[in-house]
Amino acid sequence: MGFDSRCVILVRGKHLSFCQFWLYDIFATCKVRMEPAKKRKTSPMWEYFDQISHNKVKCLLCSRELGYSNNTSSMLRHYRAMHEMKEGHAGDAGGPAQGTRPTRKQDLDEALVNLIVKDTQPFSVVEDVGFRAFVALLDPNYVIPKRQAVKAMVEAKYALERSKAIADMQKVVAVSLTSDMWTSINMDAYLAVTCHFVDDNTRLNSVLLGVQQFSQTHTAENLARVKTSLMEEWGITDKVTCLVTDGAANMISCGKHLKLRHAICIAHTLNLIVKKSLDMTPVLSDIRAKSRKLVGFFRSSTLAKEKLVSVQRQMGRPTLKLLQEVETRWNSTYHMLQRLVDLREPVGAALASLNTDITTLTSAEFTTISGCLSLLSGFNDATIELSEEKNVSGSKVVPLLKMLEQMLQEEMAKTAEAVAKEMGEHLLRQLRERLHTLQSMSIMSLATLLDPRFKLIGFF
Repeated sequence: MGFDSRCVILVRGKHLSFCQFWLYDIFATCKVRMEPAKKRKTSPMWEYFDQISHNKVKCLLCSRELGYSNNTSSMLRHYRAMHEMKEGHAGDAGGPAQGTRPTRKQDLDEALVNLIVKDTQPFSVVEDVGFRAFVALLDPNYVIPKRQAVKAMVEAKYALERSKAIADMQKVVAVSLTSDMWTSINMDAYLAVTCHFVDDNTRLNSVLLGVQQFSQTHTAENLARVKTSLMEEWGITDKVTCLVTDGAANMISCGKHLKLRHAICIAHTLNLIVKKSLDMTPVLSDIRAKSRKLVGFFRSSTLAKEKLVSVQRQMGRPTLKLLQEVETRWNSTYHMLQRLVDLREPVGAALASLNTDITTLTSAEFTTISGCLSLLSGFNDATIELSEEKNVSGSKVVPLLKMLEQMLQEEMAKTAEAVAKEMGEHLLRQLRERLHTLQSMSIMSLATLLDPRFKLIGFF
């Protein structure tokens, strides 16, 4: 049977030609649904992801698979958290950027890195529930990076700051180095080397060249080899004018191996002077032992600590804690004894109400301590002054030594306390024995002569 293609048929209120009707009938009978045209992928995220199935995508940067539901939200979150800092200003380079990396995101990431670095926070802080809730309240739109991403950010920040520091140090003519070794609580030895220089604005700057675990034997040769490597790495081999270390024999010998002018740290020397003088005064040593025991009781007993706080409040005084002596720092002894003098009455009242055989110091012992503190206060001030990081201290050394000797003589003349006088004699002898050559050292004398504050009054 033949049909004319011009024949018109009415279907669902529409006039169709016979051919159109025939096609319509086929699709209707077979119930075939035509698929809509695929949506064009316009998001910049598709430069970093590949669709591997209808509900999954794969990151081209880290091969991680993510769920996909016809939008790029999860892809954007993943990229921001894991790869944005690594890509390095992708917005400027034509990466995912137009509209996906606002300036605020960069600022917040930078602030997060600074928080972790400056406050010595662990990378896991970004996973803490309280921290995440706090950030969400401040800015609900900010996606906190994952721990791995934060680590990458910190490493990138370190590399950037290190390159800037190296560039700055290439501009300076001369630098000095300070070096120290210490042992961690895990009994691992570490060597630290810090560089000091004056910038174009005549400001003192310091750059930590490195802190390295030192598993080798602590010989002068091994120390010199590591320091040489650091100087070459930072491009300052021919710029080092002085190496400052403690008075250990291997450190002094290391300076000779490096053929550098060597100077002993004055603050470290003062520490040795005072420690030895304290140990050479038997009566004061007994008082220190008794003080350590007394302080240890209040720091280890919760009941005693709470009682001391209660007594101070009842007396209308600020609540202060007792301070314990630390073996490696002489001024911790000074602060321990000074705090005991300050809390003499509260400590006595607290001990009287506690069931313990620990006794407070006697009136005579407090008198001895007060006499000794008057002699040690100048050494404490000098230690603080010489330990400042942002002020040049070389020109102050000779005047400070002169002032310390004069202070000792004046205080010893005023005090009637025998123990204090004995300790003062030891301090004066140690001061002259260890530091008598400093005034004749060119590096110290020239620094003092070039300082207009001291050039006329700084010398003995």
